[in-house]
Amino acid sequence: MRRTRVDRRTFGKLVGAAGAGALTGGALVTAPARAAAPTWKVSGTAVTALKSFDDTMKSFMQARNISAGQLAVTHQGRLVLARGYSYSDDPAQTVAPTSLFRIASLSKSVTAAALARLAQDGAVALGTPVASLLDLSPPAGQTADPRLSRVTLWQLLQHTGGWDRALAFDPNFADRTISRALGVPMELYPADVIRYMAGQPLQHDPGTKVAYSNFGYQLAGRVIEAVSGLPYATYVQQKLFAPLGITRMAQGWSIAPHAGEVRYRSQYTGPTVLNETGATVAAPYGTFSMRLQDANGGWIGSAVDLVRWASAFDAAGPVLNSTSLGRVWAVPGGIGVDPAGWYYGLGWQVRPVTTGGTGRNTWHTGSMPGTYSLLVRTYQGRSWAVLFNQRDDPSGLAYPEIDPLLWAAAAKVTTWPTTNLYPTYF
Repeated sequence: MRRTRVDRRTFGKLVGAAGAGALTGGALVTAPARAAAPTWKVSGTAVTALKSFDDTMKSFMQARNISAGQLAVTHQGRLVLARGYSYSDDPAQTVAPTSLFRIASLSKSVTAAALARLAQDGAVALGTPVASLLDLSPPAGQTADPRLSRVTLWQLLQHTGGWDRALAFDPNFADRTISRALGVPMELYPADVIRYMAGQPLQHDPGTKVAYSNFGYQLAGRVIEAVSGLPYATYVQQKLFAPLGITRMAQGWSIAPHAGEVRYRSQYTGPTVLNETGATVAAPYGTFSMRLQDANGGWIGSAVDLVRWASAFDAAGPVLNSTSLGRVWAVPGGIGVDPAGWYYGLGWQVRPVTTGGTGRNTWHTGSMPGTYSLLVRTYQGRSWAVLFNQRDDPSGLAYPEIDPLLWAAAAKVTTWPTTNLYPTYF
């Protein structure tokens, strides 16, 4: 099989483009003049040995005028840094280490783990065709692609189900098109998107190509509900988060923030998809529907929550056993490792590492209007999570550049702390 070489950063941009379609027809907004110069504030415990991380966050955020950011770092299972960063002209704004942010596509590791847990408990097999678990009947007068009946749960989670937004579109951000086609009002429900897509063709034979698919993860969320008998978020909170002591993570809302949630920013506006008015709204607040993002990008949480979540993949534990972890890191059958040296597992991008030992680096990015996020696990036994309340600004500087910058910050650390801040937050 011929494969196109896609390096980590290029695929990361594809992954991070989760909400790119939300601004179709949107407008660029000129920010109002600031009443005062922004002030830099940092919360959480300062750690001298890890100053390189603070310096990196400061220079990155100030260059892009990011008003809210957050970083958590672990080393050998210990939380060694938990910081909130504010760069704002609002003297009342303080970002705490536990402030909540939309995490966007970092949610995919959660959804994939939920299906892996259901398989672990014998409730479903990952080789099961999705069509045997969900009603995938197309709208009246349309015919389903015959290949749809062959798409398995494995393929949903490894982005090999056959949908390719680069060749078609991302239905999770095509609210208006789907609303008109089905004759249903906005705000849409996941069931509307699924019914519409049941009448659309696949772009590839299932299992033959990795093509990032938010829709595949939306289907996975519905499978979790069908198999468990619980709402998607309830199952996740009971079976995945509660055993780790994670209580802050929740499903985000399109407009009204949760207590402790940051405000999101964008230089863009666009028409709302939350109703039929067509009103122009700030891009993070209604140009896309958080209701439709639940299983592919709907969670909110803090950086300390995310590194705690990442620890569930370090070794067998109360969430996933060794068999399940093996499934999470399995190479997609029939596709293998990309020539660039990485592959997509279950909810994680994975790069096997053999230099200096054997292991893997795993990561995922998240991006939607008002959000940029990154979660990394390294083969050296470290992890970090970084969250921002915007993904665009007039500087034109790239946001994915935070990835190599944090690796460089870690390389500057000569002595890692022996303290553990987890008891402060859990």
